[in-house]
Amino acid sequence: MVLNPPKRQALRPRYKALWLAALPMLFALVFLAMPVARLLLEGFWGEPVPGLALADTGPWWRDAHLQWRVGWTLVQALATCVACLLLGLPMAWVLARLDFVGRLWWQRALLLPFVVPTLVAALGVLSLWGPRGWLGEPLARVGVSLQDGPWLLLLGNLFFNLGLVVRAGSDGLAQVSAQQVALARTLGATPWRAFWRVEWPVVAPWLASAVCLVFLYCFTGFGLALVLGGQHFATVEVEIYTLIAHELALGPAAALAVAMLALTGGVAWAYAWVERRLAHPARITPVARRPLRGADKWIWTLWGLALGTWVLLCGAPLLALLGQGLHAAVWGQGAAVWADPETGLALRNTLQFTGMALVLATALGLLHALAGHALRPWPRWGLAWRASAYAPLVVSPVALAFGLLLMYPQWLASLPLLVAAYALLAYPFVAKALTAALDAMPEHYAQAAATLGARPLRVFWRVTLPMVALALRRGMAFAAATMLGEFAVSLLLSRPEWLTLSTLIYQRLGRPGAGNLDAALVLSASLMVLALLVFVLIEGRAAASSSPTPAA
Repeated sequence: MVLNPPKRQALRPRYKALWLAALPMLFALVFLAMPVARLLLEGFWGEPVPGLALADTGPWWRDAHLQWRVGWTLVQALATCVACLLLGLPMAWVLARLDFVGRLWWQRALLLPFVVPTLVAALGVLSLWGPRGWLGEPLARVGVSLQDGPWLLLLGNLFFNLGLVVRAGSDGLAQVSAQQVALARTLGATPWRAFWRVEWPVVAPWLASAVCLVFLYCFTGFGLALVLGGQHFATVEVEIYTLIAHELALGPAAALAVAMLALTGGVAWAYAWVERRLAHPARITPVARRPLRGADKWIWTLWGLALGTWVLLCGAPLLALLGQGLHAAVWGQGAAVWADPETGLALRNTLQFTGMALVLATALGLLHALAGHALRPWPRWGLAWRASAYAPLVVSPVALAFGLLLMYPQWLASLPLLVAAYALLAYPFVAKALTAALDAMPEHYAQAAATLGARPLRVFWRVTLPMVALALRRGMAFAAATMLGEFAVSLLLSRPEWLTLSTLIYQRLGRPGAGNLDAALVLSASLMVLALLVFVLIEGRAAASSSPTPAA
């Protein structure tokens, strides 16, 4: 059958999307779907691995210990979401509605916790709230200990995720129409009633998008839970690591991985759906910011509480880590770590692996975003493709790493396997940033270039790429910062000669003695500075409009 010209013309976008999606689909199939399926098959129906006695404790829902792990993981994720909303919405209102000196710097500083590697963030929380911390030690003297409960983990979750909600809420409030607010006030609505009737319906989807991400990060977090959770308050991710790496109990680990995948997959789908709704914001006149000088006393109080809360929860841990690292280097035994050959090897490997994986992650993220943009005429397929970008974030990194070992044992000594795993975990950052930029790009620019005879590749190179360049650099910056501190996959796939800074920090923490703790603090402070430096160098001018994502 020969297609007539209109039908042939209608099929071209679909063929274009398939070609663009081919490489990301193949990559995800080889390095994500097949390894996870292999792990699940091995855990549920596989034969014991030769030479290993694989323990099987039965289904997790019949085990009280595993029930507690799943329940606590869900509770701490939900508690963090609620706390982020309660604390983040007032901060977002302050940033969106008030004009004061330092507002832009505060807005940019919201990104700092998200750039810091998880293991470094955990040490930052300990440097502030731990037994020897700036605030933890004075609190312990008066009988308040945060180490024996879930508080350190919850504080770590807030440190990482509060900025996501604040940024999303601020962006959402910027979409509120000043005319609608003025009309509501003219009709007699109080400021509080106008907020709930006019502003809240606009900002709620933005907050929902951020809360989905907060839940995902808390539910699947590994580094924070491993260091801050302790034995009793560890999460499912840590339990999967323990079952696989120490007990070789693939059955319970696979069952837990399936339960996590089902829940986080649904949350990721909801996030993609909300993000698609927010892709085309309406053109409105936003509410003008009022100057803080001369404002009412309650506004000054709200501003002070918001700023103080952010400094205490998000800024102080970074300062405490820098202070503790400097103290360990000058007055402790930490300075000697830089003369250790292991440190030079770890630094070299960290930069090399990050650079190699960043090239691959950028290519995958770019193709994924372009394919999603081409699928806009088919909303259901487009939504599914957008949601698939977050598959690496909803799969347990520990389960993924062990699945790679089971699926490709012949590649165990292969560096490309480690680099591919790095890129797999990082390319969603690039895909998300570019997808949002492509959605916001006016269509008539590319259409005009095509009408003038420009080929698709030339249209992309001369029109599309310059318009999304800042978003591309933003996504690359977050991807690079993530890979610099990657921990979970490195812990299982790394060989001794592939030592990275994050695994070296973990090794130092596991060794007894004050010298090793000082070395871990110095290395953590150095890795934090390195991650921030790489982020700033890559992102450049995009800093003014960056968003920590895949976030709202």
